[in-house]
Amino acid sequence: MASDGNTKSESNAAPPLLDLTIDNITPNTIRINSQSSNARLTYLMSRLVTHLHDFARETRLSSDEWMAAIGFLIGCGQISNDVRNEFILLSDVLGLSLLVDNINHPKPPLGTEGSVLGPFHTHDAPVLPNGSSMTSDPDGEPMLAICTVKDTGGNPIQGVTVDIWETDSSGHYDVQHADRDRPSERCVMLSDEQGRFWFRGLKPVSYPIPHDGPVGKMLQMLSRHCWRPAHVHFMFGKEGWDKLVTALYLRGDPYETSDAVFGVKQSLVIDLEKADKETAKGYGVEEGTWLLKHEFVLTTEEETEKLKDRLAVEALQKLGLRMKLVDHLPVPDLD
Repeated sequence: MASDGNTKSESNAAPPLLDLTIDNITPNTIRINSQSSNARLTYLMSRLVTHLHDFARETRLSSDEWMAAIGFLIGCGQISNDVRNEFILLSDVLGLSLLVDNINHPKPPLGTEGSVLGPFHTHDAPVLPNGSSMTSDPDGEPMLAICTVKDTGGNPIQGVTVDIWETDSSGHYDVQHADRDRPSERCVMLSDEQGRFWFRGLKPVSYPIPHDGPVGKMLQMLSRHCWRPAHVHFMFGKEGWDKLVTALYLRGDPYETSDAVFGVKQSLVIDLEKADKETAKGYGVEEGTWLLKHEFVLTTEEETEKLKDRLAVEALQKLGLRMKLVDHLPVPDLD
């Protein structure tokens, strides 16, 4: 008969749990969660339980509040589907998405900073040749984007996969339209031998994040708005290079300094230009078309891992924690 993972011998080996109180429930929970041979998992669960229990004790969390929180999480799951992830949205509006990205993908001074992925990236964007249009929206203001991808030494990087997506002129992503039959306002391109890629899209517009679900209701209760400043998403990938998820934001947008998901960084705020006669002729657009020009700078995986390790050690030392890094992740140093 197959084992269910909780044999008699395993149960007998577990520490006894008796007379649990407000004061001793935390160390006992950590103790029984510390039987795994996976040091990283044990550490993660220990810190999760510690902070969750401390939160309950510090706030004197009521039963009604805890049940409301459980109902909130259930609601997030129920409204999520293949094209809408309410949990990503929750992570975004709590600032956690940006925090995790900053921890895992630190950038040297010359590297392009990351931003939030957001809940509307898809995997069905068409691969288009440079110069293509990624929009089918006739109502938006046309925009030409001319970009390059380089390393921190200023050398072009060829063959980088660039995933690009934005809203249409109404402030909606294609997956938000019930009659969506194909991708629009999104594409995938490859940088050429000079590290260049260019495409035709729309001048981005401000838009509200989905606010008809639990996260939107939470923002309303917190007296927070649900708007994002106008931006275009970019995701860069190539073997040997640290994955970059970022976005470019239009300067002067009314939500530039109050982005609902904390994605804006000063280095990612840009000004649009207008295509002059020569540029318009060279790229097949009308003179005066909105023009986005930007140079993205990638870092190698090795560069990023070294920086990530150094910053982790420094942060842990400031916290007075005795830790070691295993596969670039901290675990307690018990030696």
